[in-house]
Amino acid sequence: MRFGRGSARDPVDLVRLPSSPRAPLAAIGRRIGFALGLLVFIAMVVLIGRNGYTDSAGGELGLIDALYYASVTVTTTGYGDISAVTPSTRLAALLLITPARILFLILVVGTTVEVLTERSRTLLQTQQWRRTVNHHHLICGYGSTGRAAARALVAQGVKMIEIAVVDIDEQALALASQDGFIAITGNASKVSVLKQAAIDRVESVVVTPNRDDTAVLITLTARELNPDARIVATVRDRENLHLLRQSGADSAIDQAAAVGRLVGIATRTPQALDVIDDLLEAGADLEIVEVAPIVIDGVHVAPAHVRVLEVVRDGRRLAFDNPKIGALRPDDRLMAVSSATS
Repeated sequence: MRFGRGSARDPVDLVRLPSSPRAPLAAIGRRIGFALGLLVFIAMVVLIGRNGYTDSAGGELGLIDALYYASVTVTTTGYGDISAVTPSTRLAALLLITPARILFLILVVGTTVEVLTERSRTLLQTQQWRRTVNHHHLICGYGSTGRAAARALVAQGVKMIEIAVVDIDEQALALASQDGFIAITGNASKVSVLKQAAIDRVESVVVTPNRDDTAVLITLTARELNPDARIVATVRDRENLHLLRQSGADSAIDQAAAVGRLVGIATRTPQALDVIDDLLEAGADLEIVEVAPIVIDGVHVAPAHVRVLEVVRDGRRLAFDNPKIGALRPDDRLMAVSSATS
């Protein structure tokens, strides 16, 4: 992967907005074909009226001479070695060859203008996104875990334009852009890259690289640039969990332990695994939600459509049947299960 270089005044823009896939080679091929068609058209006009043309080198005009005349004509080179001398051929040059020459020039200039316009439009769009984006979600690493996290955010109501992906792999970035997310090229542990992702205004950062040391470095950098963001990171080696937490991660997930736990559950209680699958799959029958108590007859109670698992009070997690809970308080947060049909 090659990273762009730029000066402090003119930094390289690493942001890539999602766009519908195009076929640039096909478009260029069509234009080249149209240009060649114009050349052939002019050559045929000259060849048909070759008796009305004169060649300074002498001899009768053939197909090669006609193609040569067509090429120097459309490019406005005009060496003058082949010239129209009769009224009919000059009329043909006026009515047929001149419009073809204009079309050829329009085609060449139009292609150049379109390329420049597309680049300018893309630059303006990325600058507009960076100025206006706020409370977005940043995913560092678009592997299988990062893709699953992005899908979960979308299923929970987050707009695709509010999710940005940072990765150094072009294939991963192309997939992220195809999925409808903002793609940012670069190493997420670099301050310059995170600043282009508007790290100072993110709501959350999901850290899912392939290496634990990279995850720690990304977490440290993101926490330094945004002390208020919620950072969720994954780790492959359980021994590195404390490093992620010390680096500033609000939540650190041990991937190996989580998978192993699911395997154990599937071995002994396969039906329970189906329930867990529903809880983990966004948009399924069951959803884990965080809700606040509601007031009924002056008493704070849990909403009727949820089943409370835990109560978060003053930063402490209490099981739903913990006798210390007592009556619910207005500032309690209820971690509960909700049915999609409720």
